[in-house]
Amino acid sequence: MSIGISLSPFSLDATDNVVDAAVAAGRQAAAAGLSSLWFGQTFSHDSVVLSAVVGREVPGLAVGTSAIPISARHPLLIGSQAQTAQAATHGRFTLGLALGTQAFTEPAFGVTYDRPIARLRDFLTALHDVLDSGTVDFHGETLTAVAPLPTAVAGAKPTVPVLVAAMGPQALRVTGELADGALPFLVGPKALADHIVAPLTKAAERAGRPAPRIVAMVPGVVTDDIDGARAEAEAQSAFYNDIPSYRRIIELSGVSRAAELVVIGDEQTVADRVAEYFEAGATDVVFAQTDLTTPADQQRTWQLLGELNRAAER
Repeated sequence: MSIGISLSPFSLDATDNVVDAAVAAGRQAAAAGLSSLWFGQTFSHDSVVLSAVVGREVPGLAVGTSAIPISARHPLLIGSQAQTAQAATHGRFTLGLALGTQAFTEPAFGVTYDRPIARLRDFLTALHDVLDSGTVDFHGETLTAVAPLPTAVAGAKPTVPVLVAAMGPQALRVTGELADGALPFLVGPKALADHIVAPLTKAAERAGRPAPRIVAMVPGVVTDDIDGARAEAEAQSAFYNDIPSYRRIIELSGVSRAAELVVIGDEQTVADRVAEYFEAGATDVVFAQTDLTTPADQQRTWQLLGELNRAAER
């Protein structure tokens, strides 16, 4: 069991220098006793590059992406980036991928958001060859990946772990068969156990793969300003209420809106929720949106999570 944090791309982009800010956050996270630091991907900074730099600058801290949409990307290029980050961090990088959304993919990249599950299967199959064999000659339904030169990166050992932000039944089945685990976000503990861990584990077993890693991405903050945090959580999470995959898992979690899954309260409230996620089958718990209120609350949250992480490691 390990506990980490995920940084908002928007908060990093609001600083004077995103790389300097990420490195500083990495040092603070390590000092607090946290195991990992994860970077989201939008249209600004590159989360793989940030992971590589922070992992290089902060020895011992695991880093990862949470998560890179595959819609307009190619496994040859992602594989190259991921292996370079793995070499830079000496084996402390995890590649988190996502299917993306139609709302962003089509207008931003000018490509159709067509057959996302087929694309996920093709992407993971080709990426597996890139990372594991050092070459690829793949001709799938949605993409082609052929490497005229070797794809291996010196020093990129062990092989980069690949996680997918999968939550729907079909995506979980493909993820269990072809990836190392999942990165579910906005899923309550009971729904995590029943609708993520169980089907994902079953798919991995059928494919003869090891038990999957389950990195539960949990939005939350330790604060006394409950009302203020709730209002900000509603503002930041409303986007997810209209995305079908999130809508489904939100309802399966027994709530009607994404903001209701944000963990807000004192140290005991947050610690109890962390324990519930581990009991539900999470191998890692990563807190996001810890900047919902004030910098002091964020630091308070990191300190608590670091203490819980140290206790889990003992």
